[in-house]
Amino acid sequence: MNLKASYIKKELFFQKPAGTSRGVYTEKMCYFILISDKDNPNNFGIGEASPLAGLSLDFGDDFETKIQKTCEELNEIELEIFDFNIPILLNQLISDKLPAIKFGVETAMWDFLNGHRRSVFVNDFSLGNTSLEINGLVWMNDYSTMLKEIHQKVKDGYQTIKIKVGAINFEDELRLLAEIRDAYGYNTEIRLDANGAFNEENVFEKLERLSNFRIHSIEQPIKPKQLDLFAEVIAKSPIHIALDEELIGVTEYLQKMNLLKKLKPAYIILKPTLLGGFQHCREWIEIANRLNIKWWLTSALESNIGLNAIAQFAANFNNPMPQGLGTGKLYQQNFDCPLQLEDGRMTYNPEIPWNLSLIGK
Repeated sequence: MNLKASYIKKELFFQKPAGTSRGVYTEKMCYFILISDKDNPNNFGIGEASPLAGLSLDFGDDFETKIQKTCEELNEIELEIFDFNIPILLNQLISDKLPAIKFGVETAMWDFLNGHRRSVFVNDFSLGNTSLEINGLVWMNDYSTMLKEIHQKVKDGYQTIKIKVGAINFEDELRLLAEIRDAYGYNTEIRLDANGAFNEENVFEKLERLSNFRIHSIEQPIKPKQLDLFAEVIAKSPIHIALDEELIGVTEYLQKMNLLKKLKPAYIILKPTLLGGFQHCREWIEIANRLNIKWWLTSALESNIGLNAIAQFAANFNNPMPQGLGTGKLYQQNFDCPLQLEDGRMTYNPEIPWNLSLIGK
């Protein structure tokens, strides 16, 4: 059985602008990598390579050229089904400087090997027997809109709310947190994500004031690559710190170990699109476990193709923490699929078929 690699691109438009301290997303170009049987093209695995502007190492005007070249290189070696040792193959063929592409190819390969049915990983979640708790994400917006969305997330059953901070007036952000505690006490867990919005002059004061609201954790309070400052922030912060953007571009095992040993965060946030796929995430998880650092997985504005793969991967681990998985409802159009949401939990119903007509499949 000879295999063929190809790709399809599709621009997705957000239901409403998604704001962070780095800017606002209104649309996103997504690329879908297909690994198919040359003799039966209807048998294909599919993965998503959708880099984020300002974050992904491989984002840029030449991204499609990079995907095309990757597919050509895969086709040149005339892959057969028995050639598949996915981690070795990926390391030999795709540079760590192409993390989104690596994630997309890896997902497509696992999907193909597991029967080309979008079962990227076969486990109790993908079989429909278990669910994953996820946090409810509130994007940056004006005060009243964010407050309304917070109340709706709680009403929808989310026990953990993640709030983007650092883009609106800081006093308004404190008011939001006060509203949550007044309305729900401490029954609702609050995660914050600053996306590097604080700086050396204000980070300690802001963390101190935020800590008055019993915050579970805050992701990336300062911009990455300020290791000495970040080590000091983590050591002195009254709120547990989670590394997010700090992990991007750190690909060697010893580099990962040294980073976590130096900074000693309470948590790390793993985004396969930004880190280079599941094999890199496995390394981060293994190191974090050795150093008693907790972790969770987070999607990065993927469509339901990428979201499904990350959810199934997350289900491979006995991790009770709420995962940072998107809801699939970000976009005006998406793939109808077995992923379902109820009471702040994600399930996979194998009886619901995938509909890939969005990309002509």
